[in-house]
Amino acid sequence: MGKTIVVKIGSSIIAPLGKVNQATVRSLVKDIFKVKKLGFNIVLVTSGAVASGLGALGYRRKPNNINSLMAISSFGQIILMDLFNKYFKQNKGRCAQVLLTWDDFNYRRRFLNIKKTLGKLFSLGVIPIVNENDVVSHQEIRWGDNDYLSALVADLIDAKQLILLSDVEGLFKGKELVKRVEKIDETIEALVEKQANTHTSGGMETKLEAATKATLSGIETKIVSGLRKNVISDVVKGKDIGTLFVPVKNRKKSRKRWIDSKQIKGSIVVDKGAKEALLNKGRSLLSVGISEVTQGFQKGDAVAIVDENNNIIGTGIVNYNWNDLGKKKRLKKEVIHRDNFVKSVPGWSYHPYYRFIKKGLK
Repeated sequence: MGKTIVVKIGSSIIAPLGKVNQATVRSLVKDIFKVKKLGFNIVLVTSGAVASGLGALGYRRKPNNINSLMAISSFGQIILMDLFNKYFKQNKGRCAQVLLTWDDFNYRRRFLNIKKTLGKLFSLGVIPIVNENDVVSHQEIRWGDNDYLSALVADLIDAKQLILLSDVEGLFKGKELVKRVEKIDETIEALVEKQANTHTSGGMETKLEAATKATLSGIETKIVSGLRKNVISDVVKGKDIGTLFVPVKNRKKSRKRWIDSKQIKGSIVVDKGAKEALLNKGRSLLSVGISEVTQGFQKGDAVAIVDENNNIIGTGIVNYNWNDLGKKKRLKKEVIHRDNFVKSVPGWSYHPYYRFIKKGLK
C-alpha cells in the first residue's frame, strides 16, 4: 500500500473530561494533511465516541452498565465524525468512517476485505477514520481506548509507523522520559502506572500492548503527546520526541501474524513430548499429546498452547471443538496443523496472549 502510517488519537486528547476540544481536533487534522502532502497514506484510529456522548448528554462519569455505554457511544460517534468531516473539508480533504470489531480480524476473509477496502480508499485519496463498532462490540469500552485496534490496523496494512498520541510525552522512568525501548519486558512493565480516568479508558498499559503487537510485526512505534503542535509531521520527519519502540528485524510472515492477531478463545495444555514436537521438530499437535483443555472454544478458533508448568508456548487454530478434545478419543485429523501454529516470543510482557492471561482463562 505504499508508504503508510497509522495515527491513534485517544479520548484524553479529543475529549478531555468528556468535552470535545475542537481546537485540538482542528490542529491535528491540519497536521495530518501536512503529512499527506509528504506522500504518505494515513489511517486515523480515533477514540472519543463514548467521551463525546457523555459530555453531550450531561454525564459526569461513565455509567457501569455496558448497554448504556454502547448507546452513549452511538450518540457520540455522530458528534465525533461531524467534527472530523468539518475540518477535513476545511483542508479540502475527504474522510471515510470505518467501524470494526475484533471479529473482523478473527476471520480471514473479513480481514482481507478490510485490507482491500482501505487500499481502495487510499486510491481515491480518502483518509479512513477507524473506530471500534461499540454498538455491537464492547471491546474498546472494556479494554482501553482503541490502542490495540490501532496496532491491528497497522499490521493489516503493513504500515511503516504507528504513532500513539497520548496526553503525556511518552513513557517515563520517574521524571525522566524513556527515549528508546528495544524490548517491552518486565523492566518496562514495571514503569507503568495504573490510571483511573472518569471519561477515558486505557492508559500506558494498553499502549504498551499496542506497541508490542506493532513492533513484533516489524512496525516502528512512537508514544508522543498529542497536545504538541505539529506532532505527527514532526514524528514522520524523524524529530527526537516521545518514546520510540524499536521494531524487531525478523518478523513473522503475514499469515502467522494474522494468527497472532486472533482473539484467544481458550487453552490446551500439552505434555513434554507434544511441546518438543511443536517447538523444535516442526510437527503438528495430535490428540495424544493433550493433557487438558478449557471449555468453550470451537473449530477455527485461536487457542493458547500451554505446557504443564503453565507457560504459554504459542497459539494455534484448532480443527476441533473443545468437547471433542475432552473425550480422549483418537481423532482422524491433527488438532492443530503445524502451519496454523505460531511460537510465542519469550520475554515480552505484553505479548499477543496478554489479554488472555489477564482474564485468567487458563
